[in-house]
Formats: sequence, C-alpha cells, structure tokens
Amino acid sequence: MHSRTVQAWFCQGFYATLTARADALFELTDAVLCTEGPVKTLVDLSLAPEHRRGHGALYSALGAGGVDMARFRGLLAGQRLPRAADGRLMLAVDVSNRLRPDAATSSDRLFCHTYGRGQGQAQMIPGWPYSVIAALDPGRSSWTALLDAVRLGPACDTATVTAAQLREVVTGLIEAGQWRDGDANILIVADAGYDPARLAHALSDLPVEAFARLRSDRVFCRPVPARPRSPRGGRPAKHGGLFRFTDPETWHTPSVTTHTRTERYGTAAATAWNRMHPRLTHRSVWIDHDGELPVIAGTLIRLTVEYLPGDRHPKPVWLWTSAVDLPAEQVNRAWQAFLRCFDLEHTFRLLKQTLGASCPKLRDPESADRWTSLIIAAHAQLRLACPAASDLRRPWEKPVTEPGKLTPARVCRGFRNIRGKTPIPARAPKPSRPGPGRPPGTHNRHHATRHDVGKIPKRPASITAHRSTTG
Repeated sequence: MHSRTVQAWFCQGFYATLTARADALFELTDAVLCTEGPVKTLVDLSLAPEHRRGHGALYSALGAGGVDMARFRGLLAGQRLPRAADGRLMLAVDVSNRLRPDAATSSDRLFCHTYGRGQGQAQMIPGWPYSVIAALDPGRSSWTALLDAVRLGPACDTATVTAAQLREVVTGLIEAGQWRDGDANILIVADAGYDPARLAHALSDLPVEAFARLRSDRVFCRPVPARPRSPRGGRPAKHGGLFRFTDPETWHTPSVTTHTRTERYGTAAATAWNRMHPRLTHRSVWIDHDGELPVIAGTLIRLTVEYLPGDRHPKPVWLWTSAVDLPAEQVNRAWQAFLRCFDLEHTFRLLKQTLGASCPKLRDPESADRWTSLIIAAHAQLRLACPAASDLRRPWEKPVTEPGKLTPARVCRGFRNIRGKTPIPARAPKPSRPGPGRPPGTHNRHHATRHDVGKIPKRPASITAHRSTTG
C-alpha cells in the first residue's frame, strides 16, 4: 500500500477516535507536526496555519475533548509494525516522567526518579509518570512504534498496572492479526526495575516471553536434580541449590556459551544457565497470592563485553527470560533484543524536545492524558510518512542516501509538504464571538485546590501485618 494511502487511512481512523472537540484536537495534532522547529509553548501552536481555530479552542479541546482509548489502541495495533529477524514482535516497556514540580494545584502527582548530570545526582521530582509500550526495530534505529501510554497514579502498583497494560496491548495485537497460531511468541523487553518472573506469571495465558535485566546482587535457584524417591516419603523438593550472582563458586556448568564479535562492544560473551528460577516468598508483591507459590523457570544469561563507548571496563549484565531450553542462536538473539530496548530513549527525547510532550503546563491530569494521546498519534504519522519524506537537511548534516532511513526529526521538517497532499477530515471552523470573560476590576474568588504529592503505598512486610490490615 502506498505511504500516502496509509497516511490517509490513519488520519481517518484517528479522527474517528476523537469523541469530543474532534476538529480542534485533530488540527492541534497537525500543528504539532507542521510547526517549524521544536514545540516550545502550547499557545504558539494556535498560530500555525494548520490550526484554523483560535487559542481558546485549543485549550478547550484539551480541557473538554474526548479520545476513545479502546479504538485508539486498536488503530495503533493495526498499523504495520516492525519485526525481528525471525518474524516475531518485540515490545519494550519503560516509564517516561512528565515533571511538574511547581504545579501545586495539580492532582495525582508522584515523586519521579530523575538522573542529574554527574554520579550520584539522582533526584526525586514531582510529576506524572507514564508507562509506555512500543514495538522495536530489529537493528539500531531511532524509530519505535508507540502502542500505548498509561499514567501511573499514587494508588497504583507499577507491576500490576504494567501487567494489565501489556495484556491489553497483546490482546489488541492478536485481534488485529499481528500474531497468529504458529507464530513465535511476542518478546517483552524491559530494563532493571521490572520483575520479569512476575510479568511472565501474570501473562502466562498469552503467547509472550518476558525478558529483563536483573540486579547484580540477586540470588536464584537451580532446578531440582533428579533423585530417587525416598522410601520414607515426604514432600518433594521445589528448589535446587542457590546460585548467587556475586559468588562464582556457586555457579554450575552453563548450558550454552557463545562469543559474538560486535562493532561497538568488541567480543560479547553470553553464558546461559537453563531452568533457573527465583525463590518466591509470601511477602512483598506475592503476599496476596492464594495457594502454593509457583516455580517460574527460565533462562539466566550473563553478558560480558570488552568495552563500552567511553568505558573500557564494563561490568557484566545479568538477564533473565521466561523461555527455557534455548539453543545458542536464540540466546544471542535474546541479549541482542535487550540492547534494542534502549532505542525507546531516542523516542522519549524526540517526544519531549521536538514534539513538545512536556511543554504544556496543564493543571488536570486528564488534559495531560489527552495531550499524550495526541503526541503518540503525531509520532505514528511520522513513521508512516517516513518513506515519502524528503531530506531537508541542514548544511552541516550528512545526507541520507538510503530511502526510508531518515530520522524522526528530519521527517518532521518536511511533514508540512506531505500533509498538504493528504485529505483532512477536520471540518472548517464556524464563525463565533468571544465570551464576555470576567468583568474588569473583579478578582477570581474560586481558588484552585492544592494537592500534596502522593506516594506509592507500602506493602505489609509480613503475612501477619497483611492479615491485620485486611481484617
């Protein structure tokens, strides 16, 4: 299908997902894509030729507009998605923070972990964290296909919300025909901070494989060795010997060892141990689990490289995937897929620095959710317009010789030329008169309510404390 035809199909589908203030929301998205240079302020978008309405309609659309999120997720799942070399889908999940430190009248803010310039400069700044899911390209690229974004609230458990979000996205991909019976399982890649074993258990009824990085101080259990049954009976063992990441003496013979030559990291050595599992207890996230705790077996991978860009002494990386009995070829594909999850950082940088995902100073979190949906729709249109975009490079930039290899920022420069050849479903604005506004000399007597920054609730430390709180 031609890229312009696909572009028109997406525009029609996106307009159909807008349930209220549809024309203003659609033109606001076009203004984001067609503005020259990065988006700095929200009101400046009303001056773009693509936004035919006034600045009042712009703010009214974000404050009272509507987006059918179910249809919007279905639209994103129905587009052409990138796939790995073996044809499987690779999904990355991560959190992008929208910092709002001075918004005392904004509700549902959380303390967001941010990194400063320099070692040990991490800070906790109030804001709205968003859990983002995107499909990854098989190779190094600044492109990803955004599929969903959910705001995390003060009462939300991050792992529970992420599992529910992944379930909804994977189900939508299956309904859209992106996965069929006989296809390879969908790979879910995450960085440290996510519990891959819990995600694998929560999504065990779906065709997915959870894969994430682990802390270097973890302790896993080996599989139970085959032993003759004792004549005295007794409960069979569930866990084998301990495997401490920091103690090589506890490591047993690996099942797979591979060495791969790379351009950026030198020789990458991957050592894999099959059917390794964490030892779960009725504490923390498993305190509400009914019945016997499961044994979630997977493949443990230790990845070492010769050097990193700017670091000649890199530390080993520990990875875990819910797949078992992996051959050497799939072990290499697994850790290479993990490297691709950092491509999502390029997308976050584009959304914030070019498309202005964090520039509007909105008070209501619902308005921020609508703006986030518009930014995701704008990014999806950039992906669809990439094959038809021309390279409007700066004099100091290198030309791109391969077709379809432009970066998202370069595609955004020439999007106005593509937009002029695409049918616009939004209707022309109707003439209207401005409202009377507040009478001169009067003051606002209805002050906005101030909200404290919320905190994620702590879980009970033991079963006894949990039973005392639940009654």
